[in-house]
Amino acid sequence: MSNKSGTPKDTHYAKLRRAHRDEKSGGAAAFRPRQPVPPGETAADGLVRLYGLHTVRAALDNPRRRIKKMLVTRNAAERLAIADLAALPFKAELVEPKYIDKVTGSDAVHQGVLIEAEPLKPKRLDALGDAKLVLVLDQITDPHNVGAILRSAVAFGAGALITTARHSPQESGVLAKSASGALEHIDQIEVKNLADALGQLHDAGFQTVGLDSDGPAELEKSFSGEKIALVLGAEGKGLRQKTRETVTTLARLDMPGAIRSLNVSNAAAVSLYAARKFLGQ
Repeated sequence: MSNKSGTPKDTHYAKLRRAHRDEKSGGAAAFRPRQPVPPGETAADGLVRLYGLHTVRAALDNPRRRIKKMLVTRNAAERLAIADLAALPFKAELVEPKYIDKVTGSDAVHQGVLIEAEPLKPKRLDALGDAKLVLVLDQITDPHNVGAILRSAVAFGAGALITTARHSPQESGVLAKSASGALEHIDQIEVKNLADALGQLHDAGFQTVGLDSDGPAELEKSFSGEKIALVLGAEGKGLRQKTRETVTTLARLDMPGAIRSLNVSNAAAVSLYAARKFLGQ
């Protein structure tokens, strides 16, 4: 029976043999970095591609999600606890990771699984229900930021994310991967005019708090009432003037350190924590 692990002596002689071969052939082969693979063709009209274990698991568990197709590796299928691909109510194909790379591009962290599905339909503002805490985004367009904000919103129990129909990212693999499954757990409400929507929130009993680095009040001391809508503006630009004039309160996050501002997704998480703590009192 051979000893596959080898002894130190075996390893030493193996290195000598390799060095001898390299010397005869003119040296060791130069390192060749892996060439990036660009994304393939986009999904069919009316469908989005979502990928990643948390994203796909949440989509599979969401009865509102209409999945049309899945590409999955053997390892990812095991991690998703999918024992029989044929039993799924949509087409599912067992593939190698490189096959998914050709669809998503090699920069996408797909973790061995991709689905094509219908995007979730956004709801109307009058479908808000009995939510006590909501987030309002004023033209935040970066899907990474919006995905991270969705994740924090779900973690802190926000009832909805309100965005404008224009100047907001559409549902995509990048957004969904950044949200890490949160996309399936929160109502997304789309409005045409943000100022009008803020007015409707006021009529529904919400205090609308706009986050502004130069806001006159400290965020923790600005809350009042039983319903709070946190309003965040795009990174760099901040809240638009009309939004600043419409919200109930402009408030700032006090930061004693050398850096006076946060990435908008981090600011959203801190603000959600503060608002949830106030509402829980």
